[in-house]
Amino acid sequence: MRITILAIGTRLPEWVYEGFRVYQQRMPRDIRLDLEEIPLVSRTSKGRPGPAVQKEGERLLRRMKQQQLMVALDQAGDPWTSAELAARLQEWLQRHPRIALVIGGPDGLSAACKQRADLCWSLSPLTLPHGLVRVVVAEQLYRAWTMLQGHPYPRA
Repeated sequence: MRITILAIGTRLPEWVYEGFRVYQQRMPRDIRLDLEEIPLVSRTSKGRPGPAVQKEGERLLRRMKQQQLMVALDQAGDPWTSAELAARLQEWLQRHPRIALVIGGPDGLSAACKQRADLCWSLSPLTLPHGLVRVVVAEQLYRAWTMLQGHPYPRA
């Protein structure tokens, strides 16, 4: 199985990449976790974010593979517990060899991305820094996998 995090934004602080790598390396060999960054569309101080969000959405959708299950990360999505994510991961392992978890830029995901998404997941009602979202998603995927394995990691 291959899980790809498609994320708007490049050149984030090193702690973001290091945090992601920690959980990426902990994943088992049969679950490959990758990160693909897509450059942020520049915004003007007086411009509306709509055109930038739309262009970022087009870039995200171009990276999608036709057979990929797409999960949009959005504040308005469905909140999942770690146990619910573990159940979804179990289903994905059985049915979906390619998953894309999509993280928008500072102004969120385009309407086109939300429409294309098979699932919409909210990590929190809080607005989180997009770099932190990458780390939290990687950690939660690792936690879900350990839950499926009966590993003691998720006790905490």
